Amino acid sequence: MKRIAVDMDEVLAKYTKKVLKTLKEETGYVVDQDAIKGKFLSKSLPPEYVEIVTSYPHRDGFFRDLEIMEDSQDVLLKLMDNYEIYIVSATMQHINAPRDKALWLRDYFPYIDFRNIVFCGDKSIIRADYLIDDHPRHLEAFHGKPILFSAFHNINEHRYDRVKNWKEIENLLSTSF
Repeated sequence: MKRIAVDMDEVLAKYTKKVLKTLKEETGYVVDQDAIKGKFLSKSLPPEYVEIVTSYPHRDGFFRDLEIMEDSQDVLLKLMDNYEIYIVSATMQHINAPRDKALWLRDYFPYIDFRNIVFCGDKSIIRADYLIDDHPRHLEAFHGKPILFSAFHNINEHRYDRVKNWKEIENLLSTSF
């Protein structure tokens, strides 16, 4: 059976949406997302906000209540009929994140076995047929078929097949087994 490795932030969970909301609530600063399209948030903000935003993933509970990407639950459940599904997150630099993410996955994806959840520092260790990720850095080192999940920061990336949502993933992968 073929394997699909699936990233969490900006693929299963709306990480950036929470960052932008938290930044606005705490500082009043509103990010003009159109102005920073194609750039990473931490490289696009005024310097006084970069340290604030980069502290969020270190906060206890920050990953615990992220919104879920539309259709991700249903599509992953359907794909499990024909694929082994692994959730893979390069999150080890954020000390509280693995616990928060594990609890989040238990709530939203209870059908994913704990043995199919991988928290690591470097996704190049992952052996799968497909990797669905929003970050080109992880796709560069991947040895299977990379699939880029669209996000505001990767709109200028053209090296990989791109999907805009989970319905597109379903269409792409339901024809590949």
